Amino acid sequence: MEHLQEFKKKNNNGNRKRKSQSHSNAGNTDRRSNTLTFPLLMAAALSHSQTNTNTRTVVKDCLTKFPSHPIQPHEATCILSLCPLLLRSKSPRIATLTAQFVGAVSLLSFEMNHQVVSDFHTLKALISLIPTSRKAVSMAACDGLLDICSTCLGRQRLLLFSALGTLMFAFLEVQGSSTLISLSTGDDVNIASLRIGFQKGKLPVLLLNAAIILINTCNIEQLRKIPSKLSECFSVSLKEVWREAHKKMINSDILGAGQGMNLYFSNITISDLAESIFRLSINVDQFPALMSSNIVERRIFWSNEDDFKHFILNQWEVLPCVVRRFSSASLEVDEIFTSFMQSLYFKDSFPSVLSSILQDLISCLPIDSDELDILNFLMEVRNKLGCPLINEQDIRVLRTDNQFKQEVHFFQENSDSCRVKTPHVLCLDDMLKCQEAYNDGYTVALRGMEFRFERVALIVDRLASIFGQPSAGANMYLTPPNSQGLARHYDDHCVFVCQIFGSKQWKIFSQPNGQLPRLYDPCNILNNETIDSTRDCYNFFLNEGDVLYIPRGCPHEACTHCDKQDGSVGFSLHLTLGVEVEPPFEWEGFMHIALFCWNRTQHHCHPSLKSLSGILNVMSTRLLHIVIGLIGNSDPAFRKACLVAAASSQSNTNSWLDQCQRTIFSYLINKISREPRFQEALKSVEAAIERNEDPFQQIKWLRYLNQERESVEGHDWDLDWDVGSTEIKDIFSVYVEYKEMAERVFMDVKSKFCNEVSYDDVTANYKLLHEKYEEVRKQYMNGMLSLHSI
Repeated sequence: MEHLQEFKKKNNNGNRKRKSQSHSNAGNTDRRSNTLTFPLLMAAALSHSQTNTNTRTVVKDCLTKFPSHPIQPHEATCILSLCPLLLRSKSPRIATLTAQFVGAVSLLSFEMNHQVVSDFHTLKALISLIPTSRKAVSMAACDGLLDICSTCLGRQRLLLFSALGTLMFAFLEVQGSSTLISLSTGDDVNIASLRIGFQKGKLPVLLLNAAIILINTCNIEQLRKIPSKLSECFSVSLKEVWREAHKKMINSDILGAGQGMNLYFSNITISDLAESIFRLSINVDQFPALMSSNIVERRIFWSNEDDFKHFILNQWEVLPCVVRRFSSASLEVDEIFTSFMQSLYFKDSFPSVLSSILQDLISCLPIDSDELDILNFLMEVRNKLGCPLINEQDIRVLRTDNQFKQEVHFFQENSDSCRVKTPHVLCLDDMLKCQEAYNDGYTVALRGMEFRFERVALIVDRLASIFGQPSAGANMYLTPPNSQGLARHYDDHCVFVCQIFGSKQWKIFSQPNGQLPRLYDPCNILNNETIDSTRDCYNFFLNEGDVLYIPRGCPHEACTHCDKQDGSVGFSLHLTLGVEVEPPFEWEGFMHIALFCWNRTQHHCHPSLKSLSGILNVMSTRLLHIVIGLIGNSDPAFRKACLVAAASSQSNTNSWLDQCQRTIFSYLINKISREPRFQEALKSVEAAIERNEDPFQQIKWLRYLNQERESVEGHDWDLDWDVGSTEIKDIFSVYVEYKEMAERVFMDVKSKFCNEVSYDDVTANYKLLHEKYEEVRKQYMNGMLSLHSI
């Protein structure tokens, strides 16, 4: 049904035209004449004298009738059987007309499209016409392929027969030496939906259009099959187009309806082009062996193994600290920020070129924290990909009012309410205003620097591996003299503040309640909150090259400060490297995985859910997951980052870090064993069901491990993680009905789990999930970096 709707939407006008023609008397005559066309065409096509002028004339006359006159499906079917022969005709005119006929027939209906794409010989013959020296033939073949692409089935069949590689190679052969393009408004007001017009020949644009459609249809495996050299060369050409399109988009150089009549406007939009560049890059290794993790480790921690060990055991997620830059710093270590500084036209001229830097950047659309399918992400954002920076998502321009200690946001304060858009996409005028805002005391904060600059991406990639997390992030803060950007706040992730240029005064307070905040939990520190005088307060003055560590949950604020030597005030530029600990990679997540893995080994002991004992066993295991979450809400150890996948722990299972992880695991198992929590967990599930909520929503990510398990006959021994709320409610009602028996089963399940679970058995599954998260985040990073390399 979706394919049929897709076909109808694209070809509705043409079908109405054909229907109106079919009601005329002349149309009836044409249909009768078409019944005689096939035998004539077949006789001419199969004649041994195809080189005869009269024979070619008959074939041409017959084929010429079809574009302007209706044709019945049975007639089209008959003629399609001759198409492989006709497409290979030595006559360019016959080959061109046949290609047009194939395209027209594929648009008649979904059924006819299916028939066309199911004909192996016709598709192969049509694709073989693409790289021909006969321009008219190639254009007709491209048009035919684009018509076939009107259905998902058609696109998949073209990919199966290697049409994409042919199109990409042919485009590289015929493209012009320069790319001159224009933009035009399409049906959608979204800026990423602007259509791209070309001031070059029609054939290259047809080839490019067809190639982009197929690239944006590929799955991961099909993208991997594109020869790397071909993909690389084609990406270079796409980026030339992207560079020009991006420039015109930023400058609002957009043609209105009816303008640009001398241009060839394809159906390629900004977002289509951006998606193709993104897709071709996701499997590319952006990080060749240019930097080892220990170089980043030494630069940030200025450490040997003992210093790093001290940091992990005494300060990680507990206490702030600062690492000073020494004059004896090695060039190798210092170099990790050099390339980044050079890319910002560093150093004295930097603030004055702020607007030009912003013009080169695009929006890095947020990806869901539990998204493990990069193509699903692209499907959700495909109509927005490639748009300019979005205020409050990619960039914040703000300052703290010294009197009220509250943040003032520039674009909210200075915008005209009648023209404010949601979201507010920055135009060129806005980017120029960022420079003005900076001069008026506003800090410019850019998020997602690891998606915009390859050197920063390399640094955060190594940082993530140090702490065993799938990814890390980086924000940049440019603060003018004598100013404060963000008001006092705390972060839900640990940060390393790397002072790149200038200096800054920091004030950091200890965690309010000793409990680490979770990622994505709301941070409710008020800007004018009175800090308890008994709470520890740390003051740090950062100079260039210093690195400050701030644990998650510690309130902090910073401002530019007068130079202590000459009293002058300068601006500050620093990078904040964030280590975000997503739910599966906290120790609580590790314990959920442990329970999941242990339960999977018990499947042979579990009776069916159709029996009472089966329901009691399955719900008791689920309830134990709830108990783990409840304990995690009160015991800080459960919220700490799990370092099982850390680079240093993987290299040596007998290392101090590995032994430390095993000790934590033993502590957590003992904690679960000692705490009953049955009644509390039962009430928690009951309350969620009454609110019509899924009580297990917080651990839905376990379904990714569920997908990896081997299929077991009669696998209804477990309750699927994607099961509906109604089924959970029904099973839970039975569980509550036999509450006393359920509690005994629960205690038995908990006891067996705590006695039988093995740390080594869990780590394999934990690392498997870690690799899945890491892969998708690197694919996202690769895609965004490719769109910024212009």
